[in-house]
Amino acid sequence: MSTRRQRSAGGVAYPDIKGTLHERTVQALGDQTLRTNLETAASSWAAGQEVMRRDHGMDEMRARAREIRRRNIRDLPALLGEMQANVRKAGGQVVRAADGAEACRYITGLAQARGVTVVAKSKSMATEEIRLNEALEASGIEVVETDLGEWILQLAHQRPSHIIAPAVHLNRGQVAEIFRREAGTDDVPDDREGLVAHARVRLRETFAQAGMGISGVNIGVASTGTVCIVENEGNARLVTSQPRIHVAVMGMERVVADWDDAAHILQILPMAAISQDAANYVNLITGPRREGESDGPEEFHLVIVDGGRGALRGTEFEEVLSCIRCGACLYSCPMWRSVGGQAYGSPYSGPIGAIITPLLEGPSSPASRDLPFMSSLCGACGDACPVGIPLPDLLVRARARASSPATRKSAVAFRAWSLLLRRGLTYRVGVVGWRLFVRVRGTDGWVTRLPGGGAGWTRVRDMPARWPPRR
Repeated sequence: MSTRRQRSAGGVAYPDIKGTLHERTVQALGDQTLRTNLETAASSWAAGQEVMRRDHGMDEMRARAREIRRRNIRDLPALLGEMQANVRKAGGQVVRAADGAEACRYITGLAQARGVTVVAKSKSMATEEIRLNEALEASGIEVVETDLGEWILQLAHQRPSHIIAPAVHLNRGQVAEIFRREAGTDDVPDDREGLVAHARVRLRETFAQAGMGISGVNIGVASTGTVCIVENEGNARLVTSQPRIHVAVMGMERVVADWDDAAHILQILPMAAISQDAANYVNLITGPRREGESDGPEEFHLVIVDGGRGALRGTEFEEVLSCIRCGACLYSCPMWRSVGGQAYGSPYSGPIGAIITPLLEGPSSPASRDLPFMSSLCGACGDACPVGIPLPDLLVRARARASSPATRKSAVAFRAWSLLLRRGLTYRVGVVGWRLFVRVRGTDGWVTRLPGGGAGWTRVRDMPARWPPRR
């Protein structure tokens, strides 16, 4: 089953949101279906989190998880050395890639050297980050995503909207439409079970054809050289065991010291990510197939990607490396719940993406420098993080680090505002004047359009003319 044939069969059903960050955000805010889909998913997650906190003591587990991750990052160089030695001891190969380009060159070269024509992939944010699919396809190698959400997005030419649930922004009807276009027939049901059955049939032959399986890594256990992959569908188990070559791509910060550390992270990860006390599948892989074993790959390659992570150690942003990619901060964020992940223009969206993307891409990147301002600083993301990353504080630091005409204009405006608020007389005059102004412009208690610099605010939201508002 050709990925290229799949894509041409139905066209692009739901193209990625295009334009600048501001344009993407405005476009997303105008999509009521998108907002309904996101709110449904986020509300379901929030209800599950209440159960996790009540029944499983998640708040107590959070303190230990934070200590584990802080210690892991502090000891990162030694842990990576230990991980590398133990993977090789188990018969695997390890490559330390300085950036995404180096990682892609190694994996593409390996596939070409082994005569691989079809690659089966399980969900991996690291491979999204380095754009591995594009590199493989540019070399004539067919890539098929086997995670249901990722396969849906591959057919639709879209990027993930969420770290854990990549197609969460689409409802069943939209998914059914994508499947019908891909299959070239209207004979595709739109119920959940029917859609899953259709995908299973379409993807099954991929595992038999693939010469290489590529996965991400949730946790690398340094003491044994084991990679841990958490999933709920079972496709990662096939990707890592059926093809003759398994390549695991791991961000360098994902390593932990031992199984005591790993067990705690593996427990809290599904609780934070999907509001379940355990994942359906936890795959523990230590090297390739050994003599006498009936399954597993002939070759195992671990590609450890730096990509700017190493430079964050010892800085004010070091704590961002503790992230376990659960996606809890996304579901909790009012901004993400309004516009979805694709508006961010990065594989990593939500509060964690708004911080880490500019850090990895560099402060001068025009595509990401404004991302730290995609937040209301309400603090919900910090409360939701299962490893206690102070996300609101890091967002403020990231804003201070950003440099753009927009931020310089904001600095001048806030300086003038500060001077106004510091003096009692000007403060009182300003408050009275503003009240009169918004009441004159208001309709039914709300201001729907402001002039000048306020136009950007009311373009996508209304402002109450009185407090509390009437609706």
